[in-house]
Amino acid sequence: MNKKDYYEVLGVSKTATDEEIKRAFRRLAKQYHPDNKQTGDEAKFKEVGEAYAILSDPTKRRQYDQFGHQAFTNNGNASYSGFSADDIDLGDIFNEIFGGGFGGFSGFGSFGGRTSTRSSSKRPRKGADSLVQVNLDFEEAINGCKKTITLDLNEKCSSCGGAGGFDEKTCPTCGGSGRIISEQRSLFGVFQTQTTCNECGGSGHVFKRVCNECNGVGNVKKRKEIEVTIPEGVDTGYQLRISGKGSAGTNGGPNGDIYIEFKVKPHPLFEREDEDIYLTVPLTITEAILGCKKEIPTLSGNVILEVKPGTNSGDKVKLKGKGVKKINAFGKGNMYVVYKVVMPSKLSMEGKRLIKELSKTNLDDAEEFKEFKKYL
Repeated sequence: MNKKDYYEVLGVSKTATDEEIKRAFRRLAKQYHPDNKQTGDEAKFKEVGEAYAILSDPTKRRQYDQFGHQAFTNNGNASYSGFSADDIDLGDIFNEIFGGGFGGFSGFGSFGGRTSTRSSSKRPRKGADSLVQVNLDFEEAINGCKKTITLDLNEKCSSCGGAGGFDEKTCPTCGGSGRIISEQRSLFGVFQTQTTCNECGGSGHVFKRVCNECNGVGNVKKRKEIEVTIPEGVDTGYQLRISGKGSAGTNGGPNGDIYIEFKVKPHPLFEREDEDIYLTVPLTITEAILGCKKEIPTLSGNVILEVKPGTNSGDKVKLKGKGVKKINAFGKGNMYVVYKVVMPSKLSMEGKRLIKELSKTNLDDAEEFKEFKKYL
């Protein structure tokens, strides 16, 4: 079943600012909260949370704008599928927006009574994704190449093994649960909320000695160089995903991904439109009238074209398979040669004489002139 557009779900435009998206989310989350007896709707409540999880993240929003829901499904093109929407932890989203006062909601299996729960922060979490822009020359994008990118990534601390400290013990504040339970009153009644324990950050444990290398975080930031093989045919805006090479995860979670977005420098002669290439070839008047053989450049080397007599500006010739290779598919696009007859700005006396002689040519029988004379 096709999902609704995330912008429509939140009721905002595609140019909405981060603040507009957040305001829309807050309003709809309160409206559809399952504890709201008048307008509560569990399905819509989850749908709103999922939409906000995508549109509030700059990287995921960029992917969604470019590829839609396909960017977050395992059935789509592997180059774009950053994660599954099922991985969204709505508990983090609602806790961030409402500061714990609204409760967290990562699961929606039960809303018996007025108790709201969220999933444990002890579960493995995927590391952060990274987005890097790489500039390419036209030829590099067409033919493919290798590039070395430099970026700062979080890596598991080698000193504490990612734990964040030494001599672990149960958190005395939450008793190891990672949550503090409290009762709150609202216009919908009294209900219980579970908030993250400030002492242990939701992990349920603390350390007698915090790791000095990572300051208790469990990972350290390091600058890394990664060699990337860029496939043939990429274009401006195309994103290449390098799976599992991003920042380290937490609680044993997998590494994040690196997304490389390309910006291709224009070529002085060739113009690209998807997998097709266009080349404008100038012709003199005599070449256009009499025809000729013309050597032209292509992406795979020079070729000789036979220009037919009577060629006009705008006439187009198709060279099949001389375009750009299709990414993740077989075959290439086509190349189109567009002729442009160039008029001389200056003529010698002999040139003028020849043009005058040419002007005596009888073109009254040409179809273009016949049609034109009908309206005179």
